[in-house]
Amino acid sequence: MREPEVVRPGVLKGHAGPRRVLVVLCLTQITSWGVLFYGFPVLAPTIAADRGWSGAAVTGAFSVALLVSAVVGVPVGRLLDRHGPRVVMTVGSVLAVAALGLVASARSLPWFYAGWVLVGVAMAGVLYQPAFAALTRWHGAERRVAALTVVTLAGGLASTVFAPLTDALAGHFSWRETYLVLAALLAVLTIPAHLFGLRLPWPAHPAATDGRRPTTIARSRPFVLLVVSMSVGAVAVYGIVVALVPLFVERGVSPTTAAWALGLSGVGQVLGRLGYGRLVAKFGVKARTAGVLSAAATTTLLLGLIPGPAGALVAAAVLAGVVRGIFTLTQATAISDRWGTAHYGRLSGLLHAPLTVTAAVAPWAAIALAGPLGGYPAVFTLLAAVGLVAAAISLKSVPSRRDTYTVE
Repeated sequence: MREPEVVRPGVLKGHAGPRRVLVVLCLTQITSWGVLFYGFPVLAPTIAADRGWSGAAVTGAFSVALLVSAVVGVPVGRLLDRHGPRVVMTVGSVLAVAALGLVASARSLPWFYAGWVLVGVAMAGVLYQPAFAALTRWHGAERRVAALTVVTLAGGLASTVFAPLTDALAGHFSWRETYLVLAALLAVLTIPAHLFGLRLPWPAHPAATDGRRPTTIARSRPFVLLVVSMSVGAVAVYGIVVALVPLFVERGVSPTTAAWALGLSGVGQVLGRLGYGRLVAKFGVKARTAGVLSAAATTTLLLGLIPGPAGALVAAAVLAGVVRGIFTLTQATAISDRWGTAHYGRLSGLLHAPLTVTAAVAPWAAIALAGPLGGYPAVFTLLAAVGLVAAAISLKSVPSRRDTYTVE
């Protein structure tokens, strides 16, 4: 496979090529997230029952995949900066298909875990990180926020499409056969799309005006504080997802209503992403980042303090979903907002590695803390406090004028 043609920054003209890329990435993000991420919660109980493994052991394999994707995301970022997304995402799709085949054929727990390790490697090559890098470089300063918004809206539909689809397949096939069908869909929809749809010339690195290398930026105080604030903030943002249903049940809400509340929070997530462009136009990066993290803390605290009725709790859950949707785009634009698009892939990989780890661990930590803290309201109050700490740290994550470069 040939490496993409490298052109000077700003050479790409017109909209046809970037628009094609946006359509391709919307399709592949829905499919990749739907198959690799949202299919698992649907099939996990069936897998545990069929193999006689504990639910914790089965879920642990998925957690391992997320942790692997965080670690692999760092070198993937370097490849994205140098070669563009076409090779990375095509190879990632091929590996994902092979990995799901390994998962489907697993007869022992170590074999099952090995399959999910490979899934984690594939995730690093096909999910948001490479898609964000592609859109950031190809769409430029004027159009990248709109492009990122569209592709995350598409990603947000993955659960809507693939959770029911996976459930329907599982009603007719075994979990092994279901994964093989999903792998076939992934192969048909993403491999040719990445191979033929991402053939735009890859713009060369925009040069940093201050001449600093990415390693220098990564060691700087603002970058370290950005990583800390976003990673800590992810605890508050994602820690409530799994704990939301048991919180509602503890408040006397029926499990069915609690499940609907979780689903409606996903609708809120889409609404939040639709409004992100207005936030960018109205607020600077410092106010925007701290505001989003503070809002996450506030909505989490509301969920912990409101005793009812059910309608008020559902409304708070939707608000929390709105903030979660905005947070995704805040992290997607965090690097380019502060240091421009130079070395976006590498710096984004360094940012997303610890963030992905905390996002993976936070939901399980929230469940584990419910007992020692005396219930889920106390857990949500603690998570809200964590969110406020993240907001305070983020105020120092914006480089001063002399440390900043922005070249498009």
